[in-house]
Amino acid sequence: MAIKIYIDQGHGPTVNAGAEGFGLYEQDITYMVGAYLSDILGSDYRFVARTSRASIDNDIGFNNSSSLRIRVEDANSWPADYFISIHCNANVNPAINGTEAYVYASYSPAYYLGDAIVNEIVRRTGTKNNGVFVRPSLYVLRYTTMPSVLVELAYISNYSDSAKLAYDQYQFAYGIYVGLLNYLNLPQL
Repeated sequence: MAIKIYIDQGHGPTVNAGAEGFGLYEQDITYMVGAYLSDILGSDYRFVARTSRASIDNDIGFNNSSSLRIRVEDANSWPADYFISIHCNANVNPAINGTEAYVYASYSPAYYLGDAIVNEIVRRTGTKNNGVFVRPSLYVLRYTTMPSVLVELAYISNYSDSAKLAYDQYQFAYGIYVGLLNYLNLPQL
């Protein structure tokens, strides 16, 4: 039976659109990386994927709290085996950069999945490895019923990272895929 992966493409065009930097919009990047990841997983018979957003101009809910609740309810009712929420980070200090992941608890299945994903994104894109952080207050990590990872691909507010977010979207998606394979101890096809 196929492993079910829920891909949450963070934010939306008008409902909590997310961060902006260097002419890029977080919601556009998260949509595209999620779409690539869905296609990659769809070509691997071991997986079935579902995305939170049907199109780049698709909004979920009418405000931030309803948007988060709908994403979590969709993943839980499917039910997904793993939940991967895709985001871009930002900081007022433009020097801050790198890839990181957030999980509900240390040394959990999600923690090790997050670590595998971050390591592979860093290997493929050359971003800085910022590691895995515990953030139990994040709604999508707290209320999902499966191992859940929020991946911050890179900092949209950093010039070098933003260029990678603009031009290496497929590599970010493939990094998430290979990180998932590494975590599950599955070979690449």
